[in-house]
Amino acid sequence: MTRERLLFLTGHLARPRLQRVLEGLGETAFDWRIADIGVKVAALATGEIIERRLERPVEADRVILPGRCRADLDRLAASFGVPFTRGPEELADLPAFLGRKGAPPDLSRHDTAIFAEIVDATALSTADLLARALPMRAAGADVIDLGCLPDTPFPHLEEAIAALKGAGLKVSVDSASPQELSRATRAGADFLLSLNEETLAIAAEGPAVPVLVPARPHDMESLDRAIAKARAMGIAFLADPILDPIHFGFSASLSRYHALRAAHPDIEMLMGTGNLTELTDADTSGITALLLGICSELAIRNLLVVHVSPHTRRTIEEHDAARRMMFAARADGALPRGYGAGLLQVHDVKPHGATPGEIAVQAESVKDRNYRIETAEDGIHLYTRGMHEVAQDAFDFYPKIEVENDPAHAFYLGAELQKAEIAWRLGKRYAQDNRLDFGVATPPDAEIDRTRLEEAGHTLKAGRKG
Repeated sequence: MTRERLLFLTGHLARPRLQRVLEGLGETAFDWRIADIGVKVAALATGEIIERRLERPVEADRVILPGRCRADLDRLAASFGVPFTRGPEELADLPAFLGRKGAPPDLSRHDTAIFAEIVDATALSTADLLARALPMRAAGADVIDLGCLPDTPFPHLEEAIAALKGAGLKVSVDSASPQELSRATRAGADFLLSLNEETLAIAAEGPAVPVLVPARPHDMESLDRAIAKARAMGIAFLADPILDPIHFGFSASLSRYHALRAAHPDIEMLMGTGNLTELTDADTSGITALLLGICSELAIRNLLVVHVSPHTRRTIEEHDAARRMMFAARADGALPRGYGAGLLQVHDVKPHGATPGEIAVQAESVKDRNYRIETAEDGIHLYTRGMHEVAQDAFDFYPKIEVENDPAHAFYLGAELQKAEIAWRLGKRYAQDNRLDFGVATPPDAEIDRTRLEEAGHTLKAGRKG
């Protein structure tokens, strides 16, 4: 069997560390060598530089670029006649990239539907409902749930259902009013939240699939009777024993989900997670992961999520990330670890890309006056030619930097050092000139070319020339 030949492109500064990482792999299934393309920081190399400086012909089956290098891979592949691949942004992640921890997880699959509730639907116009629903779908919602307000007329219910379905959305209607639920199914709603043994007859009036709940809180016998009645009617349904908030029956409600699954192994179930995410002052990513782990074990394949409190603003994205992670882990028969960092919003599993010793070696090799910033277990490292300082407070660097005649560079260093301190204190991975990664807690950034800031110190040079 022919061994794959890999060529790693790098610059002067990173070459020693890259060499150590690759040598540390020991015996590999591929052959490798390193090409220094004659720049200090390979991430700054353009496609034109690589085309000029990389020796031809390329004696490799694949060329690996640094993760931050934004050169056009297709153009390079066409120019050199071999595939080019962009590697990880941090050298510490290179072993995993090369398969030492298996192939990247497949998070394209899931088997769970997200119902995203618009809680004040009655008070919104049809146009406003559509404006809210479309971003929900983009965030991962499969069904838009219209939450009806009690004792509040919903004269445009039919119009709203038609508009949402006209936009290609599935619609559920959540109401305590039998009249509104009856109107909803006759208008073509896909689901009704919620019916019980006393109101189940509404399900015969239209195509909507009912979500069955106990007729009275915690009355599981009434839910069992509703399930039997729905089966006798020959209709599809979902069942929801209702998740209660903490200190108001939470643990007992979990036992009801277990009991319902044991009694009815084949039925479709739904869990509404809002009573935990909305009513607990805690970051919701962990709560969501735990609840979806329960759903994964119990084959609960429908989730009702809600965003009212400001701290749950990314709840749809969190549920989407969690359902994919749990599906992949369950398919692998594995713990839900190593399947992506979408829910690791505050702390990272690997917060540092280098050890203090590795940074010290790197600092000793610097020959220019550009400032580099890294973090390690002992704090924030700031170094340039002839200077290497470590601190845990960004303000401690103030007397150590020489940018008094360069306001632009002073601003840049201040912003980067404060960002580095935040990352170090939280245990987040810091990379100079890159935004901190808070998983799905923040909206994804558009592709931005930030390479104009990659070479820390360019403004210092400009200031001195002036």
